[in-house]
Amino acid sequence: MAHSDNGPPQMHATTILMVRKAGRVVIGGDGQVSLGQTIVKGNARKVRRLAKGSVIGGFAGATADAFTLFERLEGKLEQYPGQLTRACVELTKDWRTDRYLRRLEAMMLVADKEVSLLLSGSGDVLEPETGVMAIGSGGNYALAAARALEEGDLDAEAIVRRAMKIAADICVYTNGSLVLESLDAV
Repeated sequence: MAHSDNGPPQMHATTILMVRKAGRVVIGGDGQVSLGQTIVKGNARKVRRLAKGSVIGGFAGATADAFTLFERLEGKLEQYPGQLTRACVELTKDWRTDRYLRRLEAMMLVADKEVSLLLSGSGDVLEPETGVMAIGSGGNYALAAARALEEGDLDAEAIVRRAMKIAADICVYTNGSLVLESLDAV
């Protein structure tokens, strides 16, 4: 999200990385929030636990929009307990068709013990081909680094930590203030 000629500078996205490896899934996110060319906060928490701790998620995009989506996802998870994929499909249906939700600018990565998913406002509910997925302005850097590290001996958390450091060293909208959440996977 860049500065628009029609309005004020937009909050920039972030970097969120998810790695599923050897019975563990980890989502990491940086803490930087930028407004135009200014860093306004360095320790924002963009990764959290949902569904009483059985689901982890991270967001990139407008903070208020992401919190709205997390709240909606919590509701869907209550409606469809233990069915992350179904809850996410129902959320993205609403996100795509509801006049209010359609304007929300965010992407989410969510995971439970069995599945990892990317959610977007265009109706995407995507499961990665490999155990790695990333979103946000530094997402491609983190994704490339994590894919390179995935084949080695590092565990999921170590991959997330190293890949996020690489992304923070490259992307000006990503910092080294890392928040991690993890689950033991199936």
